[in-house]
Amino acid sequence: MQPMSGPDLPPILASEPGYLENALGDLATSTSGRIPCLDGIRALSITLVIVAHGKDTLGYRLPENIGHLLNLGSLGVRVFFVISGFLITTLLLAEIKKYGTISLRHFYFRRTFRIFPAFYAFVVVILVAEAIGWVSLREYDAIHAVTYTTNYHYDRAWHFGHLWSLAVEEQFYLLWPAILLVAGARGGIAIAAAYTLIAPCVRVLTWVYLPESRVGIGETFQTVADSIAIGCVLAAARPWLDKQALFVHLQRRRTTVVGLLIIIFTANHLRGSISISYPIGETVTNVCIALFIDWCLRNPTSRLGSMLNWQPIAYVGVLSYSLYLWQQPFLNRGSDALVSNFPLNIVCMVAAALASYYLIEKPFLKRRVSLGKKWLPRPAVKSRQEDTSPV
Repeated sequence: MQPMSGPDLPPILASEPGYLENALGDLATSTSGRIPCLDGIRALSITLVIVAHGKDTLGYRLPENIGHLLNLGSLGVRVFFVISGFLITTLLLAEIKKYGTISLRHFYFRRTFRIFPAFYAFVVVILVAEAIGWVSLREYDAIHAVTYTTNYHYDRAWHFGHLWSLAVEEQFYLLWPAILLVAGARGGIAIAAAYTLIAPCVRVLTWVYLPESRVGIGETFQTVADSIAIGCVLAAARPWLDKQALFVHLQRRRTTVVGLLIIIFTANHLRGSISISYPIGETVTNVCIALFIDWCLRNPTSRLGSMLNWQPIAYVGVLSYSLYLWQQPFLNRGSDALVSNFPLNIVCMVAAALASYYLIEKPFLKRRVSLGKKWLPRPAVKSRQEDTSPV
C-alpha cells in the first residue's frame, strides 16, 4: 500500500550554458549546451505524472478500465531518477577527469541555487494558504518538507505529498558526490552497481520483516535508490559500451526501442504484484529505462529522437521541475474547488509553473553564474600527463 499522494516527479537537472559541453566531452550536445532528447524524455515523464494525477479530478472522468491503464506516475518518477543518476554522475566524472577531484562546494552551490529558491517559494505559498484556511495540512508536514525528509513521513497531506521524490533527490545529492570523492571513480561506481543488486533484497526484507515500514517501499531512499544507481552506472559504462560492436548495433535498431518500451510498460503494469515487482520487476524497469535513455542519445535524428527534440516538447521538459512543483495543488482529486476542476486546473498549473520558472528560477540561475565566478573560482585544469583518471 502506497501513500495517497502517489509517485511524482523529481526535479529537472539544468546546467549553466557552457559547463555542460565541457563536462560531457564527446557526448553530443545542442548549441544551448543541453543534451539532445533528455528534455523531451523529461516532458514525457511529467506528462505521465500529470495524466496520472489529473485523471480523477472533477470534469475529467474516465471509465475504470481505461483509467487503470493511466496509472503511470510511478513510471515518470523512475525515468527521472535514472536521468538524475546519469547526468549528475556524468558531470562529476568529467570533473574528476578535468580537475583530479570533486569540489563539494561547487556542487552544493550549483544545486542550492537550482533547487532551493523555487522549492521554498512553493512551501511558503502552501503554508500561507493553510494559514488563510484555503488548504489543510497534517501534523509535521511542514517540518518534513523543509528538511527534505517527506519520503519518511507517510501520513501527509496531498499538497505536500509529492515532495517525497524531491527528498530522495536531495539525499542522493548529499551522499553521491561524497562517495565519489572518498571512494574514487572506480570505487563509487562499484558501490552504485552493487546497490542495484542489493536494493531488491532490501525491498523484500522490508516487506517480510518490517510490516510497519511497507508503506514506504518505493519512496524511502534505501528502497528506491537503485533507480538512481542504474543511471550512475550507465554514465560510467557508456565509454566501454561504445566499444562493444554488438551492443551499439542493437542500440541503433528501431525494434530495440519498441521492445524496451513494451517491457517498461508491462513491468509498470505488474507493479501491483509484489512477488514480481519487488525482487525483479523494479530492477528490470530501471535497466530498461537506462537502455531507453541510451538508445535516445544514440539516435537523436530518428523519428522518436526528432519528436523528443521538437522545440515545444523540449520546452515542456525545461519547465518540468516547475510543473512538478505546482501540479499537486491543482490536480487534487479530493477537492471540489474551482481551480481543481478540469481543464481550469491545467491552466492554473501551467500559469503557476511559468511564474515559478521566469520569476524565481531563471533569475537565481543567472545570479548563480555571476556569484560562482566571484566566490568559487575553479582550480587549474590538470595537464594531460597528470590525467590518470579511469573515466
